[in-house]
Amino acid sequence: MFSIKKGIKNIISFIITIGLLIIIGSVIISALYPVGYKNYINKYSKEYNVDPFLVASVINVESNYNKRAVSSKDARGLMQIGPSTGVWASEVIGIENYNSDMLFDPEINIKIGSWYLNQLNKEFDNNLDLVLTAYNAGSGNVKKWLSDKEYSQSGEDLHTIPFKETSNYLKKVKWNHGIYSRAYKYYMPKGDNNSSLYVDLIIYIKEFLKTNINKAPKGEKF
Repeated sequence: MFSIKKGIKNIISFIITIGLLIIIGSVIISALYPVGYKNYINKYSKEYNVDPFLVASVINVESNYNKRAVSSKDARGLMQIGPSTGVWASEVIGIENYNSDMLFDPEINIKIGSWYLNQLNKEFDNNLDLVLTAYNAGSGNVKKWLSDKEYSQSGEDLHTIPFKETSNYLKKVKWNHGIYSRAYKYYMPKGDNNSSLYVDLIIYIKEFLKTNINKAPKGEKF
């Protein structure tokens, strides 16, 4: 009788432990690989025939889902759209009275970013590595590297990317894509009007911790 009770307790403990591990794992995934603005991602990835998980991955690597992000080159918003790309896209897809501050609007930013990924897909025949390399370094650089035997033996793929930042960027986005396409396989297709609140909360917590850690006196931890 005692052994049966002990066995039941062990099973319950095991189930609780597994449950806690799943919860902790989910929290870690959602913090490191958040997803927000699903309605916009789904809408424009469908309109421009791009992978929604790729769009979500690019957003995470580019801005960590911070809609107010600005780079040193003045790329703005979730998908870090550069000034010239913003103007070009606005003319093609018909965004009236366009100005660069519109890139802080998540819907406009995701629309332009999805459109741009579609353009790169057409330009580089859906070669994901080339598309992502061009997204980071510019299609002009990619074409130049493809014609250089030092970087491309076949003229169709790059065996070497001369920019370390771009090489790391490619690895990061592909890693993120693997995570997003598995972790959010069933969650992504569902519409969500409140997901931006969740993402904004994560960003707020990260910035709060970063600010307070930087302010902490040497030798002290926040």
